[in-house]
Amino acid sequence: MSSYLMPTYFNQLPVMFERGQGIWLWDTEGNCYLDALAGIAVCSLGHCHPRITAKIIEQAGKLIHSSNTFLNKEQQLLAEKLCEISGMDQVYFANSGAEANEAAIKMTRLYAKKKGIANPTVITLNNSFHGRTMATLSATGAERIQTGFEPLVSHFVHLDMNDSAGLKAYLEQDKNVVAIMLELVQGDGGISIASPEYVAIIRELCDKQDLLMIVDEVQTGIGRTGKWFCYQHYNVMPDIVTCAKALGNGLPIGACLARGKADNLFGPGKHGTTFGGTHLVCATSLEVLKTFEDEKIVENAEKMGEYLQTQLRQAFAGNSHIVDIRGKGLMIGVELDCNSFGMMPLTLKHKLLFNIVANKVIRLIPPLIISKGDADEIVKRLKLIVDEFLTIA
Repeated sequence: MSSYLMPTYFNQLPVMFERGQGIWLWDTEGNCYLDALAGIAVCSLGHCHPRITAKIIEQAGKLIHSSNTFLNKEQQLLAEKLCEISGMDQVYFANSGAEANEAAIKMTRLYAKKKGIANPTVITLNNSFHGRTMATLSATGAERIQTGFEPLVSHFVHLDMNDSAGLKAYLEQDKNVVAIMLELVQGDGGISIASPEYVAIIRELCDKQDLLMIVDEVQTGIGRTGKWFCYQHYNVMPDIVTCAKALGNGLPIGACLARGKADNLFGPGKHGTTFGGTHLVCATSLEVLKTFEDEKIVENAEKMGEYLQTQLRQAFAGNSHIVDIRGKGLMIGVELDCNSFGMMPLTLKHKLLFNIVANKVIRLIPPLIISKGDADEIVKRLKLIVDEFLTIA
């Protein structure tokens, strides 16, 4: 790593990529890797998709940026499309998932003011990840993310996922709660999945107590779990939804969506951004969504997710070190019974890219364009890596 870069990333692997195509990446030495990480759930259409490349070139030749001081046709068209596929009413564009979540958190403060609550509490979950800005790392339920940045932003309470009794008990004793914020599948938290019963209870409690239900879909959104948004598996409608990552297929964009009682919480002057929602990124993101529809990407994510999980279970059947294989769509975790960070050098040896979350969970989040043959190759290479790792661990 260059000595001129701040050392914010630890254990970077000694490989440098210079080009990609579809689900493949090539390093500067000409080696080819199967990418089952997709830039951490970003490049869902794969690398250098021809439609996305063409749209970037076309829009860059017309207009990249003006300012949110003026109307922006590409921004308006993208907002309309997002509301169509999500069922939401309004969109605020930012540059990242953290910024989208920051916007959602600011909205809870405005909502609290409307309700006359001076010290509002937002409930989030243990093992969650919502970003690295001061408010979003405070919302995050992981001490390792927060350590060193104290004092944190106050009035976030972290409860356990799927503990309905604990949630109800907390709401009984804290009347300043204004929102419940959660990931339906915790990516950084080890591919932990919210149960349908738990999510239904959250929606019921938010309706009954006039709270905002905020779903962080930064990683799960835009087709990753086999629906446009993960909450669509649960037959509930959040009040606020955030998304990013796959929305730009590599260009930086985030979006905070609102409906119903969350509509119009942001008025003029209450929030803003210089680069959020530029002509370039919105035109490209709109082309991403159109490509998803034309190539039936969401349907493929559902089908290939089921297939890949089935193949993984068959491949690792009888391996006593595999604790669980779980996921939704193409967001899959393979949990081992030991710390697995030592596995990462083997990913380069066997040319398969993924990462480790929650210390012992292999996170597979490949591009959503994968075929059965691609899935079989992921399983083949992953088994070689795991088997080799377990012999030396």
